[in-house]
Amino acid sequence: MRSHLLNDATAESYRRSVTEGVERVADKLAATRRPFTGVTPAELAPVIDAVDLDRPLGDSSAALDELESVYLRDAVYFHHPRYLGHLNCPVVIPAVLGEAVLSAVNSSLDTWDQSAGGTLIERKIVDWTCGRIGLGPAADGVFTSGGTQSNLQALLLAREEAKTTDLSKLRIFSSECSHFSVQKSATLLGLGQDAVVSIPVDRNKRMQSVVLAAELEACHAEGLVPMAIVATAGTTDFGSIDPLPEIAALADEYGAWMHVDAAYGCGLLASPTRRHLLDGIERADSVTVDFHKSFFQPVSSSAVLVRDGATLRHATYHADYLNPRRTIAEQIPNQVDKSLQTTRRFDALKLWMTLRVMGADGVGQLFDEVCDLAAEGFALLAADPRYDVVVEPQISTLVYRYIPEKVTSPEDIDRANLHARKALFASGEAVVAGTKVDGRQYLKFTLLNPETTAADIAAVLDLIAGYAEQYLGETLVHA
Repeated sequence: MRSHLLNDATAESYRRSVTEGVERVADKLAATRRPFTGVTPAELAPVIDAVDLDRPLGDSSAALDELESVYLRDAVYFHHPRYLGHLNCPVVIPAVLGEAVLSAVNSSLDTWDQSAGGTLIERKIVDWTCGRIGLGPAADGVFTSGGTQSNLQALLLAREEAKTTDLSKLRIFSSECSHFSVQKSATLLGLGQDAVVSIPVDRNKRMQSVVLAAELEACHAEGLVPMAIVATAGTTDFGSIDPLPEIAALADEYGAWMHVDAAYGCGLLASPTRRHLLDGIERADSVTVDFHKSFFQPVSSSAVLVRDGATLRHATYHADYLNPRRTIAEQIPNQVDKSLQTTRRFDALKLWMTLRVMGADGVGQLFDEVCDLAAEGFALLAADPRYDVVVEPQISTLVYRYIPEKVTSPEDIDRANLHARKALFASGEAVVAGTKVDGRQYLKFTLLNPETTAADIAAVLDLIAGYAEQYLGETLVHA
């Protein structure tokens, strides 16, 4: 069994196995003609259930053969131009190369004596991102598993920096379109979901700063403490960006921690043409960025950044076996001192490789392309009498609803849109997402693939209309 350990004696076996795996995936990517096969859980579960994990196959070639039927054949492929579903991006090759390197070396980014250069590379990437945001010379941060963890850590810091120890008095303000992790974080932090004050949005799905100001004043008048304001730079449903300068001014006025959830919109930091959409983010106390959304990085690659690096102490715990207090005086850079995690992957290497090969402008140009595509898609939807489109996109998301010509029942229209999405997914021809707007069922394009074209969008709209009409026709026949 030692022959399977990666070391100096097995380096050639490693080379052969990984090369074979890469070749299989490359062949699969080259041959993929649709984003999904349409397989159902009922069809795939028996295939996986039949695998006896106590009877190994003995070699990687056999395992790769089996992997074709249990995973590769039916995987949802985000690189396909008609994957238009969730916030999943196609990935750039330099980042995948970085993934291969970090997996093999297997550095753990908690302490210097486990990661050495990896620690400094992560710190360099953090400093670079803070510089792009404009957080100032005292800024710092750490990589996380994703936006939910980044938001949790930011709100933990806000709680600890709040001017009261009475948790019942703390309030968090976020828009009605903010990510669910805000409510989840409040619960995990012992505040409860009731501590989150939901602020309505305007017709462009941006937080209404006038209402925010009134809610903050009411909070102050009731003797409560405005712990944090969470502004969103790229909401999950609409890609909308809250009015950051106005929110920053209110945060200053009421002494609230300003957190910007830029998990989606962080790609604008590299944009040669749209960086101005994030004006005001430099005034935040903390920022969430998900490089695995709009920097075209493999999952996971996220970070939480803070204006004042000293606030990261609220996540610091010392263990004698790992990061004893003496290492602070010795100036040993232990990243675990900043993190909610202990063992942690070297995810920063993926972005490092991307920047060293492509440069920030190269990444930003790709994100600009999908934003341009969203503008084309909006024009198509606005001109198509079959569809109602909710809002003109600020970045790359389109939310719309099929409206049949002769059916007026909102409930029937809801069911038709739901059916169309499910039927499209089952066909494997394309993948779109769904959401609700004012209680009604809508569909969603999340555009993150520069290879997607306006022709792809038009073709998918035709498919959706066809499935919706088919459903409504069958419903009328049965009625």
